[in-house]
Amino acid sequence: MANIHDVARVAGVSISTVSYALSGKRPIGEKTRLRIDEAVRELDYMPNAAGRMLAGTRTRIFALTAPLRSDTYAPAHMAFVLSVVTAARKYDYDVLLLTEDEATDGLRRVSSSRLVDGIIVLDVSMNDERADLVRSLGVPAALIGVPRNAEGLVCVDLDFEAAAGLAVDRLVDAGHTSLALLGHPAAVYERGSNFPMRFRDGFLRRAAEREVAASFTMVEKEAAQVRSALAELLDADQAPTGLVVHGEEGVHKTLLDAVAGRGLSIPGDLSIIAGVPTFDTSAFTPPLNVIPLIPADSCTRAVELAVQQLDGAVAPRVELVAPRYRDHGSVAAPRPGP
Repeated sequence: MANIHDVARVAGVSISTVSYALSGKRPIGEKTRLRIDEAVRELDYMPNAAGRMLAGTRTRIFALTAPLRSDTYAPAHMAFVLSVVTAARKYDYDVLLLTEDEATDGLRRVSSSRLVDGIIVLDVSMNDERADLVRSLGVPAALIGVPRNAEGLVCVDLDFEAAAGLAVDRLVDAGHTSLALLGHPAAVYERGSNFPMRFRDGFLRRAAEREVAASFTMVEKEAAQVRSALAELLDADQAPTGLVVHGEEGVHKTLLDAVAGRGLSIPGDLSIIAGVPTFDTSAFTPPLNVIPLIPADSCTRAVELAVQQLDGAVAPRVELVAPRYRDHGSVAAPRPGP
């Protein structure tokens, strides 16, 4: 990778002259400027790096790669982006947001140009190409999420497996022996989004450990499909009495309307827990017990670990935030059957 010394050598000028030409701090003769411009193009040198490479200072910018996909739930996504920005500002850092189109090319560009001091990776999938790229770049980086292969990486995330297990325990401890999980649309699991898969696996694993019946259903966002999924569950021979919902806010609201439309009460006829949402469930009708996903918990720690890497080595690790449970009265013992 070319540096400012290479540009100076090819252009036949001093390093300070290259610096002045790129920064515009001092006037440079036209012929000299042209030679420098030609050297920059020939070497594919990134002029954004000049000041930092010459002075050895930091840019005080982190790159945040946060892809926006067709099925991205924007409110949650932006809550994480805002949390990263807020955490970075506490260290006097700004954040350069990279969109999906720049997920890998953008990371290579800002790293090679030394435009940023480090990288924060958001919305990590199980087989995320950005994880391999981060390993190869050798720059300070922290992932908010855990890929299937986390070797050599610094990762922070909510413990989604434990969160799902906590939901199962609350329902089973209340007396429920038949549970169901309503999850995200099928496309989310097919593309390998890691947190829905970890929550699903944690739910089914803990239900098996507690020796209770459990089912998992992927649910599309449309209201008709939410109602259809609920009807299929509740009309089954062994209908669940305890339900965990892992989906967007609109799915929760549609589900609650559908439950009320069937003449059922919560928690009298059906106990429900909202699984790891970023939105408030206390204002629902009725309010729902919740294991919340709080963006600041993982984002603040990820930024902290990225900053620590600037001053020295940080051992690769996976740090999982312990889940919390908030009781709003939507879980009770099941009514005795006939």
